[in-house]
Amino acid sequence: MIHKIKAMWDGGRGSSQRAIAEQLKVSRNTVKKYLAMSAEEVAAYRARKGRAKRLDAHRAYIEHLLESYPRMSAVKVLRKLEAAHGELSVSSRTMRRYIEQLRETVVAKQARYYEPVLDMVPGAQCQVDGGELRGVVIDGVGTTVYLMVFVLSYSRLLYVAASLRPIDTGELIRMHDAAFRYFGGQPRECVYDQTKLVVIEEAFRELRLNSRFARYATTAGFTIRACEGYDPESKGKVEAGVKYVKDNGLYGERFSDVAHLEAHLAEWLDTVANARVHATTGHVPREHYAREEQATMRAYLTPAGIAALAPPDLDTRKADKTGLITYKANKYSVPLPWQRARVGVCEEGGQLLVCDPASGEVIARHTLAVGSGEIVKNTHHYRDRAQQIADLEAAIAESLPQVLATRLCALLKASEPRIYRDQLRGVGRLLVAHAPVDSGLIERLCQKPRLTATLLRDHLDAHAARCERTGAHTPAMTVEASDTVGAAALARYAGIGADNREVVR
Repeated sequence: MIHKIKAMWDGGRGSSQRAIAEQLKVSRNTVKKYLAMSAEEVAAYRARKGRAKRLDAHRAYIEHLLESYPRMSAVKVLRKLEAAHGELSVSSRTMRRYIEQLRETVVAKQARYYEPVLDMVPGAQCQVDGGELRGVVIDGVGTTVYLMVFVLSYSRLLYVAASLRPIDTGELIRMHDAAFRYFGGQPRECVYDQTKLVVIEEAFRELRLNSRFARYATTAGFTIRACEGYDPESKGKVEAGVKYVKDNGLYGERFSDVAHLEAHLAEWLDTVANARVHATTGHVPREHYAREEQATMRAYLTPAGIAALAPPDLDTRKADKTGLITYKANKYSVPLPWQRARVGVCEEGGQLLVCDPASGEVIARHTLAVGSGEIVKNTHHYRDRAQQIADLEAAIAESLPQVLATRLCALLKASEPRIYRDQLRGVGRLLVAHAPVDSGLIERLCQKPRLTATLLRDHLDAHAARCERTGAHTPAMTVEASDTVGAAALARYAGIGADNREVVR
């Protein structure tokens, strides 16, 4: 790099410092520094840069982590490296510098995340925010995990609740109950963004709250405060906390099931998130909380209504990619949103009830099969193909007269019944692309015994090319005439040289 810069500079007769920096993708300060070096300084610098580093022995593993998870922090890379190879005499600062050099060749460097933080009164406030992380591998399948993060504003003590289903009001209440029990008390107020789970509507900063959640807050004894819309700095601590949970707590991890995910988060909270020295406060959150904030927290008692929200004890089953679960040697369907998810099952009055494992809400009912190896489906659990076909037929009717569109669809269905829906989709796109379509051409094509989207495309393309050559929308050659001309041409080619053939005896 140094010699390349000096060669491009050529003693001031070559490229400018700015041009060199842009071409080599380095800073102008780097170019300036290298140009100022003498030959002796260059030799000493190259000798110093060439020394082996303590982490070079683990370079392949570190590069593997960075290639697989580009946003993984240096602290987590070091933690994973020590878990795989034992404790290393390497500081997090050394690891950070080493990774900064690797990122130049392995992955693009991630921009730092800055967030303003304000000092608060102990025990006064908890900031709450949700998030989701897609592609978390659970039981070998990429899954979306829905998170709710709680951060005490003073001590930065953190709690995380996770769900594999979108969080509803009942689940949000249960997560608050778990967070307050984890903290060992509750703050005087909780801050939220304007999610419908908490705030139904805002007008002139007057809030209409979700009545169910508002009853819980009143019973528990904390105040709801909603920040202004599109103002993340109003709850900047938890905004940064959600990012921290995603990047440091879950990113790059794999789980065997939901229980493994929950156990990992609990261990991560105790050994990492609440045991580290917080960059802003300079204190360990757990120790800071115990020393200065815990005594100021209000007592918390789980309201009686929470018990009614507790999920029932259910056997669970994992739905496969086709939306089927196995129960007593038979298979039963689940609604489309629950495919690949875990559901609860129980019997009641000769029926199999399929339930949301978190809330116990019944999401499907099936009559129990008496034999074995049977598949019991509810057609409403799958995409309504009949409705899709009707919508595609209606779209074709918008491009053609209704009677002609009906005839065209009937011919397509008779020609390719097994792929009729795909044929409709293709024909609809063709009609839009060639609009306005010559109805006479479609009328003549409908008289043929067979028609597919590919044949229609060929005729439409030929008609469009003919019109382009003539400079006008001339009537298309009839299908019968086209077939006659083609047959005659083939006959003429077949007769060429017929009179000159000699019979070999």
